[in-house]
Amino acid sequence: MQMDRKPFLEEYEKLIVRMNTPRVMIDNAGCLDATRIMIDSARNDGILLEAIQVLTDLNLSIKKGYVSSDGRWNMDVFHVTNLDGNKLTDGSIINCIEQSLGTIHRTRSKSIDGMTTLELTGTDRVGLLSEVFAVLSELNCDVVESKVWTHNGRIAAIIHLKDCDSRSPIEDSKKIDRIEARLKNVLKGDNDIKSAKTLVSIAVTHTERRLHQMMFADRDYDRTPIMKTNCRYSPLISVQNCSEKEYSVVNIQVKDRPKLLFDVVCTLTDMQYVVFHATINTTEDGAYLEFFIRHIDGTPISSEAEKQRVIMCLKSAIERRASEGVRLELFKPDKPGLLAEVTRTFRENAMNVTQAEISTKMGMALNIFYVTDAVGNPVDSKVIDSVMDRIGSGYLTVKELPLMYHQKAENDLQTTGSLGGAVLFALGSLVRRNLYSLGLIKSYS
Repeated sequence: MQMDRKPFLEEYEKLIVRMNTPRVMIDNAGCLDATRIMIDSARNDGILLEAIQVLTDLNLSIKKGYVSSDGRWNMDVFHVTNLDGNKLTDGSIINCIEQSLGTIHRTRSKSIDGMTTLELTGTDRVGLLSEVFAVLSELNCDVVESKVWTHNGRIAAIIHLKDCDSRSPIEDSKKIDRIEARLKNVLKGDNDIKSAKTLVSIAVTHTERRLHQMMFADRDYDRTPIMKTNCRYSPLISVQNCSEKEYSVVNIQVKDRPKLLFDVVCTLTDMQYVVFHATINTTEDGAYLEFFIRHIDGTPISSEAEKQRVIMCLKSAIERRASEGVRLELFKPDKPGLLAEVTRTFRENAMNVTQAEISTKMGMALNIFYVTDAVGNPVDSKVIDSVMDRIGSGYLTVKELPLMYHQKAENDLQTTGSLGGAVLFALGSLVRRNLYSLGLIKSYS
């Protein structure tokens, strides 16, 4: 009598699925000031980055964390809060975390449906973004979403486009070739013939991870800044070998900020290192991260040159997202050529865009720009006032004054001996202009 093997095979398949499906536990009682998330799963070298990516994409702040990978099993524990520093109480967020982390092996980055994706890298310069958006406007391309990073004189951008007339992705190969050629000419300028790159991307990758990969491939970590920087997030990094356990130990101390852990683990992963154990701790003074890593083949870092390369690459990964300059937010009805107009106004006033995030929703442009002057110094408040007048009252607002403005105020205070004069010089009419646009004062003059 032959036994039917089908039921046994079905049960075996169920067992395999259970073994490869992370078990997620969310605890709001065990910690006073954070929600504890525990992820228990079969060992997978990419699961740590994917888990951190899920949490950061939900705008959660990771305050503490413990990562342990022994044998064939992973245990990751994260203490998280919302961006206001509170525990998670929204049931929909908790449910989303459980579903996203529980299906982490079977999910991919979301696709950008109905859009054509461009990837650009090259040498940064004042007005470059204006030239890029002007070309796209001339070629009847509508920028729907985009993220732009700059670091050490390099720029990386991911731009999602539609055809202005059809509102469809751009699929005409001749038009795509024309877009690539025009943009490459813009990017290479007078002296960047070899490293300027344009690419119409088909692969679906998490946008910020892809920006890290693009800047890493462009070797931004090995370049000298061409503009003055005032990076608040310059980290202290050390790499040592633990000969007893055959690990390399990476220690990082830096000012804490959102997505810090994602940036670090993303870079280690893309450099082909595996994190076996890690400790994450944040305080008011900063973030303290420790990672026990090996190469994918199981060996530790083998040379002093490799240690220095790891340090340089991690330093760059942390600094890329650190915003330089004044944060300007544009909220305006969208129209063809809007980005070209706005960035042209920046260029005509010698304002350099160090970072940008472009989005559109329900016919409105929601754009964020970080700007400095042409050499990386704070933009004069009168210049920003002039730009706001050109773009339209109430559409462009100052949302954040960076640390360098306060440093400038302190320097002016030492020179003039007047607190009022220094503060007014540093902040100028920026604050008054925002109060006026909000209707809280009658005049900003």
